[in-house]
Amino acid sequence: MPEVFDNVNLKLSEGLNQLKPDVQSCAFCVGYLNLRGWDQLADLVDRLQGGTEDAACRLLVGMHRPPEEEMKALAGLKRRDETEEGPMLAQLKHRMTESFKQQLEFGVPSTQAERTLQRLAAQLRARKVFLKAFLRYPLHAKLYLVRRSDPVTPLIGFVGSSNLTLAGLSQQGELNVDVVEQDAAKKLQAWFDDRWRDELAMDLSDTLAELIETSWARTDLVRPYLVYLKIAYHLSEEARQGEREFRLPRIFSEKGTPLLDFQERAVSLAAHYLYRRGGVLLGDVVGLGKTLMATAIARIFQEDDQSNTLVVCPPKLAPMWEQYLETYEINGRVLSFGRVIETLGRYDAPRYRLLVIDESHNLRNREQSATAP
Repeated sequence: MPEVFDNVNLKLSEGLNQLKPDVQSCAFCVGYLNLRGWDQLADLVDRLQGGTEDAACRLLVGMHRPPEEEMKALAGLKRRDETEEGPMLAQLKHRMTESFKQQLEFGVPSTQAERTLQRLAAQLRARKVFLKAFLRYPLHAKLYLVRRSDPVTPLIGFVGSSNLTLAGLSQQGELNVDVVEQDAAKKLQAWFDDRWRDELAMDLSDTLAELIETSWARTDLVRPYLVYLKIAYHLSEEARQGEREFRLPRIFSEKGTPLLDFQERAVSLAAHYLYRRGGVLLGDVVGLGKTLMATAIARIFQEDDQSNTLVVCPPKLAPMWEQYLETYEINGRVLSFGRVIETLGRYDAPRYRLLVIDESHNLRNREQSATAP
């Protein structure tokens, strides 16, 4: 009678690991592989000699949530045509690689997860584990085969519902049975071998090992300076995107007042923030051209969505702003601080899409500033 491994009375991980003393090779076919769940079987695999497939663990992953359309097209090719098949295989390999990469990035790093991933990478490099992705069609079979040095039952299979995950091997309710009868076990081995040798079974052993070795679970220490650079790179990602998003209006070069490179980047980034967040602060020191940059932003908005601009500034700066609006043909108006409430308080006052406040520090609440701790 077969044993039932349901992770309640008997855990599948225990059934597999009880074969450790005599294990010679393994062959696993699963729909989904969870990298952090590998510690359930890492000790079993460590017992293998490795080096060749006959003395190692062959792991065939049938792809969890596969890109169905690409796989159907790939399976439908009637002949081996590198022109059609090569790019498709490369795309599928990239998706599988990204799936493993997302697994590595998901969740809080822990000492146990780090140790598990390092062991898996070492086993892949030592050729104790060979990993392939089955791409012929979506494959969700769950089969575990263990060959051991036993004269009566050298090959034992486990068939059921458990994926190679922590939950599937030991935690959540599953239904698996062992196959001890040798004729049945050999048929399961032949079934596995056919799919392992399929020309669309892609080897990912070195790819996964490299992913782990370059991830947070790497064994060599990372220089703090490189960590700093990576943080700076990610924090500035939006800024770099914003710098490429907008072009300076042609009128600025036609009028003979082209912006400098740093001003152009500031204008593009500020326009990006305005669209995304609804506001932005130009905080450069005196003399770096904030007025010209703000005018360029107003012109970008005007050309993009016909925005009109209201400039609010100290009275002494109003003539300068009026000249800027006229020179660069900005649809808008200039108001001094003292006239804003009087002018905009009327019911017939026009609405403005863009508001520019020059010398905005003058609008601070002086009473609250004075009493603030």
